[in-house]
Amino acid sequence: MFESIINFFYIILYQPLFNSLVALYNYIPGHDFGIAIIFLTIIIRIILFPISVKSVNSQRGLQKLQPKIQEVQKKYKDDKEKQAKEILALYKSEKINPFSGLLLALIQLPILLALYRVFWNGLNPKELATLYSFISNPKHINALFLHIIDLSKPNLILAILAGLTQYFQTKMLLPKNTPSTGGQNKEADFSQAMQKQMVYFLPIFTVIILINLPSALGLYWTISGLFSIIQQYLIFKKDNKPEIVKQ
Repeated sequence: MFESIINFFYIILYQPLFNSLVALYNYIPGHDFGIAIIFLTIIIRIILFPISVKSVNSQRGLQKLQPKIQEVQKKYKDDKEKQAKEILALYKSEKINPFSGLLLALIQLPILLALYRVFWNGLNPKELATLYSFISNPKHINALFLHIIDLSKPNLILAILAGLTQYFQTKMLLPKNTPSTGGQNKEADFSQAMQKQMVYFLPIFTVIILINLPSALGLYWTISGLFSIIQQYLIFKKDNKPEIVKQ
């Protein structure tokens, strides 16, 4: 069973990502490994675009729904079963799936694991021998990005940049100007406190993870984060645009 999962992971994720990265490396002028990673990241994010848009819209909807959820929590604070039913009814009426953000994370996790293996083993000349027959074998991959950063080794700057992009994309999803309940609803206050803590926890956790890994993964994380920030900005800008009333 476990061996079947590994083979599935290798065939469905690792091999396509590895071959795509080498193909991009072959065709990019100057054979810059970092530029190849940037293009691969953009391709991945374009493929995931419909899911990520749905996830952002759902989280945006949850932001707007927070005041109503807090009202329900306050109204039925002594009846947890009724409270849960009313909140689920709110989700249903507003057509919001609170777990859509989790779906995107579940999809991205195996991609990150596959990319980790690509960046860790893919520079090995022996691994290049396993390329698809229609992908030209470069024999050797120069891991330098812009002739400066060795992406096969950890890099503090890229790890910090990845953490910063994680901070801003998480900060953008934080509900704005959500009033405190003044202790009247401990669950709501606790939820708000946890959301604010995650804004700082996730970036720090990101830096801690990436600081000991090949900086190629940090470059991927940074570009992916920038893509998310731009996407969220455009979605929020469109969402906040006043509608023109036709007369």
